[in-house]
This record gives sequence, C-alpha cells and structure tokens, in this order.
Amino acid sequence: MAAPALSRCLSALATNPALRLRALTACSACGVGQRQQHARLLSSRNRPEGKVLEPVGVFEALKQQGKYETGQLFLHSVFGYRGIVLFPWHARLYDRDVASCSSDSKTENSGTQGSKEVKGKTHTYYQVLIDTRDCPHISQRSQTEAVTFLANHDDSRALYAIPGLDYVSHEDILPYSSSDRSPIQHELFERFLSYDPSKALPFVARDTLRAWQEKNHPWLELSDVHRETTENIRVTVIPFYMGMREAQNSHVYWWRYCIRLENLGTEVVQLRERHWRIFSLSGTLETVRGRGVVGREPVLSKEQPAFQYSSHVSLQAPSGHMWGTFRFEKPEGSQLDVRIPPFSLESNKDDKAPPAGYSW
Repeated sequence: MAAPALSRCLSALATNPALRLRALTACSACGVGQRQQHARLLSSRNRPEGKVLEPVGVFEALKQQGKYETGQLFLHSVFGYRGIVLFPWHARLYDRDVASCSSDSKTENSGTQGSKEVKGKTHTYYQVLIDTRDCPHISQRSQTEAVTFLANHDDSRALYAIPGLDYVSHEDILPYSSSDRSPIQHELFERFLSYDPSKALPFVARDTLRAWQEKNHPWLELSDVHRETTENIRVTVIPFYMGMREAQNSHVYWWRYCIRLENLGTEVVQLRERHWRIFSLSGTLETVRGRGVVGREPVLSKEQPAFQYSSHVSLQAPSGHMWGTFRFEKPEGSQLDVRIPPFSLESNKDDKAPPAGYSW
C-alpha cells in the first residue's frame, strides 16, 4: 500500500488517546521494511516498573472496497480496543453534512421538523466482540454493555445486556492478524468462532453464531444511521427497534438508540445538557431536558475526542420521531447548542415479542 496509508495509521495513533496506548513500530500493511512489524498494546496490568508493551499482531491493509469478513481481528480506530468481526450489516447512512448533489433521483427523506432532506447511502457496519481486557480502558468513553434486549414477561428486569458487544463502522476498523489461537478474550469467543488454520481468516463462524444471528436478527439489525455536525461537534445516531410488549391492555413499543459525540476540532468542550423532543404517531409530543447523558458530562478534547452511549425510549404507537440538541460549554463559559439529527422510530412488521434470552 502507498505511503498515505501509513500516514493514516500513524495519524490515528497520534490523535487518539486510546490508540496512543498502543505503540506502532511500523505498519506492515504499508509495505514499510522487510521484516514483519507488530502492533503493540499497553498491557492492562500494572507492574512496579510501569506499564508493559505486549505484541498483539501484524497490521493488514485497510479495505477501501468490499467488506471485512467474519473472524477479522481489528483495533477500533477511535476507542482503541481489540475486537473481532462477527458479521456485517448494511445500513442507510443519512449524512446531513453532505449536500444532495442530484435532484433527479428519488430522495429518501429521514428528517422532520425543518431538517435537510438527505439521501440514504448504503454503508457497512459490523457486529463485533470487544476484548474484555480492554473494557476497563474504554469504559469512560464508550459503554461496554450498550447492546440491550427486552427481557421476558416474567423477568423483573425490563432489559438485559450482552457485555462486550458493539457495532463498528467500516472506517473505524484497523485490521490485523495474529498467530494466537485465542487473541480475543470474551465469553462468547469460543462459542461463536472456531479455529481453522487452513483458512485465510482462521477464525470461522460456528453454527451457534449463525443460529444466534438468525434468532435475534430483528432485534440486532441496524437499518438507519443519522449524522450531523454543528461547529465541529458531530453527532451520530443509530436507532434499533427492540420489540413490543403488552402492558395494561395496551401495546408498548421499545427502541434503543446509540449516540456518538465527536469533537472534530481543537477546542475543548464539555457536554452539559440534553434537550429531546419525542413525537409519537399517537399524536403526543414529549419534551425531555436533563443534565448530561447517562449520568455523565463528558469532556471532548483533541486528546479524548469521542464519547459513545446508548439509551432507550418507549412509545404507545408503532412509530414516531426524535430530535433535539446537546448543549456544550466552552472553557471561557460560552455555550453551544449542537443539533441531534432527526431520526425515525419504526417498528418491524413482525411484532412478535423478542426472545427472552440467548441460547446455544
């Protein structure tokens, strides 16, 4: 690969605190040097002599076209964790930062309340497992129990989560290979994947992974991704339909939405407030205001540019819309209202209740 690819790899390491925990000697994918070059990561183990660098594998060429397959090892380019691809999803990306260049083709309008009309563009996301050794390092920047399901009717908990499961955009994948037969530590790794050294990607899907994907497909699949930037603060929203429950002779529809906040500039900002507007097809309009998100008021800086979290909403109607703003504060005290791109809440045609748990 040409030199620009090396620049991208080194740039990611230089600008990301999570990836800066990993020292890249050189990138073999870029054709630098004649010997194998290794990505190294900072061990989570503290020792008297300090932190310890451990080799994890060999970086590979980034895929500019096509998609990564099941079993691909990677580092997350933003949060820096080690992971492995379970399977890909194809989503419609509605990017309000990209003006529509064509007016002669049909527009898929995903906005509301005066938002721009934007065209959905197909984009690849991946269902992945996070290495549990890296969870302590990213827990302040990204939830590691963000993928949730509705519990069964008899369960006292409304929701349950699968720890260490995430969705990753194609451009956030930094692929690598490893000779380690267990390069990822996660309770589902050996349940979902088996080792076959004869394959180009030696970690291949077990029948349990295929069965789990098929069983949970309606509650795992992401279909729309929404993105908008206000003064260098980019907000990305991914809504997920979770299913319907009957409560007091009425139907309650549940959605999960994952939000990533990114500071694309150099000025430090801190999230102070959220302001949501939630419209239901039943005709109700709810306003929600509060401090921070999920009990936190994250600071976004050049050193720590991103924060990702998930939350939930329920409606007594099969569809609705959400939009709003995040209020950020700058060091000198001025405030900035950052737009949350409007997104639809749509239920699946098949409104059977989701499974009560996952089985093998």
